[in-house]
Amino acid sequence: MKKCEAVQTRLDKVIEWLGEKLSLLFLFIVAISFYEVIMRYFFTATTWVHELASHLGACLFVFGGAYALATDKHVRVVLIYDNVSAKTKAYLNVFHHFMGILFSAMMTWASYIQAKEAWFAPWGALRLQTTGSAWDSRAIAYLKALIFVTMIILTIQFTLHLITELKRLLNGYYNTVEEDHV
Repeated sequence: MKKCEAVQTRLDKVIEWLGEKLSLLFLFIVAISFYEVIMRYFFTATTWVHELASHLGACLFVFGGAYALATDKHVRVVLIYDNVSAKTKAYLNVFHHFMGILFSAMMTWASYIQAKEAWFAPWGALRLQTTGSAWDSRAIAYLKALIFVTMIILTIQFTLHLITELKRLLNGYYNTVEEDHV
């Protein structure tokens, strides 16, 4: 008997690869935050760093949802999940993926509205929203666009996982895997 493997699509592999590269931005955030502390507390200078670090961190956390699904590290109720058969896990996964599609589709719609308002004036002209701070960065408009794109990707990811899980169920995959009870 073969071991039950988590679903991983080609899209998941790309997301995992990209996530590993993007994780290096956390080091950059730490470095610029250190710069911010030095400038603020030793030279009493205000900088743009806090705003940049916040926006970069937000981008990474938004992408983290897709990365967690791609690497099968998302939140589960393990008290139940770890104590059921592989076939029952598959049915729980189908439910999870279906609910994930609903959630991410609704978030896609909401983020579309936010991104559209951040990128276009009410009369339709291109006008990127700014933060209104001293730096007055347009990063908030880019962040809202990134949330929209990530939600589209997450919806596609959940759909691919659902299709793969249903194919496995229909082809009898779970009848041929060994049980691994903790």
